[in-house]
Amino acid sequence: MKEVFLSVLALISISCYAQQPLNLELKKQLDSILRTDQGIREFLDPQVTDERKDTIAQFLNYPRALLDKSKWKIMQKIDSINIEKVEHIIEKYGYPGKTLVGEPENTAVFYVVQHSDKISKYYKIIENAGKNKELPFRYVAMMLDRKLTSEGKEQIYGTQVYMQMVNNPKTGKKEPFEYVMPIKDAKNVNKRRKKAGFDSTVEENAQRLGVIYKAYTQKQINDIINNR
Repeated sequence: MKEVFLSVLALISISCYAQQPLNLELKKQLDSILRTDQGIREFLDPQVTDERKDTIAQFLNYPRALLDKSKWKIMQKIDSINIEKVEHIIEKYGYPGKTLVGEPENTAVFYVVQHSDKISKYYKIIENAGKNKELPFRYVAMMLDRKLTSEGKEQIYGTQVYMQMVNNPKTGKKEPFEYVMPIKDAKNVNKRRKKAGFDSTVEENAQRLGVIYKAYTQKQINDIINNR
């Protein structure tokens, strides 16, 4: 009985040793980065109430009137500052995942890279974080889709939408054309989404973004744009 008790104590000791404490200083830094990245984007959402926008402006430390007037320029400034911070963090720690900083702070670096022009540089680091369960894999899927579409290739999970103005031949006026960018093997996209950890179908995700889903090919999109 004594030997069993000692064995249990040994297992508890090993478990406690293996579970390293979170880096609280880094966690705090990433929390601030995450809140600025997401905050400015929430401010851009027309569905957000004025009261909530006042709260966001206060957190971002910008006058509300200035945010209303220069929100896109301010977003670019925030993104520029954040990517510089994140690159220093990656250089020092690698990807700061769940083991190091907990959740949701483990998503901060993903979001900042996703909103930058550094995706090609850091995609492998994000991918490895997903494979090692330091980051939910659906985030890897979103970044892969953005990487592929920026390279002019078909996306895999249907996360990327696009809008451009096209001429309506009936009215002669420019109108917005919003669509989910072409998907490789579109008929099986929802199976891939489910496996990657998404809780919505491609149709539901498009609707959430205000887009009616249709599985366009690039040729079909080009024909619409060129009014053919």
